[in-house]
Amino acid sequence: MRSIRPLLTAASAVAALTLTVTACGPSEDNAGDKPSAPATAQSPADKIKIPADLKERLKEHGIDVDRWRDGEWKNWDRDKWLREAKDFVNPIIEGLWDPDRMRDAERPDKPVEEEDITGDEGVTDPTPAVVRARAVDAKYHANAPESGKVFFDGPEGSMVCSATVVQDPAHPGKSNMVWTAGHCVHKGKKGGWYRNIAFVPSYNDSALSTSALEQATREQIAPYGVWWADWVKTSDEWIAEGASTGGAGAPYDFAVIKVTPEKGGTGKSLEETVGSALPVEFNAPAVPKIASMTATGYPAAAPYDGQRMFQCADKPGRLSLKAEQPTMYRIGCSMTGGSSGGGWVAKGADGKPALVSNTSIGPSSAGWLAGPRLGAEAKSIFEDVSKKYAGQ
Repeated sequence: MRSIRPLLTAASAVAALTLTVTACGPSEDNAGDKPSAPATAQSPADKIKIPADLKERLKEHGIDVDRWRDGEWKNWDRDKWLREAKDFVNPIIEGLWDPDRMRDAERPDKPVEEEDITGDEGVTDPTPAVVRARAVDAKYHANAPESGKVFFDGPEGSMVCSATVVQDPAHPGKSNMVWTAGHCVHKGKKGGWYRNIAFVPSYNDSALSTSALEQATREQIAPYGVWWADWVKTSDEWIAEGASTGGAGAPYDFAVIKVTPEKGGTGKSLEETVGSALPVEFNAPAVPKIASMTATGYPAAAPYDGQRMFQCADKPGRLSLKAEQPTMYRIGCSMTGGSSGGGWVAKGADGKPALVSNTSIGPSSAGWLAGPRLGAEAKSIFEDVSKKYAGQ
């Protein structure tokens, strides 16, 4: 396995680290906080959509709208990298996520070395046996319609995570809400909000090979469209503590995205478009009462290539990073970086499938994944996003 520093990767290659969060970058010379432009950045200025309220918010932060339109979003100077929860902005740039850019997006990693998690600070069960990830049968829409990929840009380049369509209590049957990891939308303690955040449900729905994808159309890669983030919320704990190594902030590593179709769509919601959404369970049974959890994602580090969907099913155990923080779920799983943010499904309190966690961290040697147990903090974030758009 490679080091846990940002990795040197070619656009056609996916680097080999397991866990999720902050980004892989084009050069180790750019490690840390040094700003750099995304390796595959494009900015079709004539197709950018910046609503009036976003224009005003950009101006409040000293960001010139016309320059943003012409590619200023690639400026990762710390003064321009908006950090606070209220600062999120994400103007739509039509066509930015074209087939090549989606295929070549690198994934963020949050490697956690084995020695970093001794389990001495809380209740931690023995390390689970490795569960070999199973390829989801095509078409993905028929087998995991709620799942997809999140694409976004950071200082180190274009990146990718996994995500899940979830039910919105304010809009029954018509949800435009997506669940992912906090580190897929915000860098955490040493950075701010990522940019050009978009969700693609059932990415590569037909499970085309990597070589076939090189000739694929946007409709083949994104058959249910590209959905841009209108609003994103993650935990205050992730923003304050989150880090790319060591598991800092991981028990609070979750986020909710409210999305809108890139081109206006047909007037249907995301849930109506994909035909499904999962309820979120904020009071899932304790580990001893859960027979099995299934994690879904698009792993990108070797031996995977990030273009296909996989799943792991296992009985969860407990992982404690700090005694004063919530204990995390942990399962055996061979999925690697890129699966970050992907939903974990188990039977909820009513006995029906529900999202109970998301992939957050795992060791650089692969073999297991851990995700936060969703409680009051996660529920508050979820409800805030739902209520913000309840009247729309």
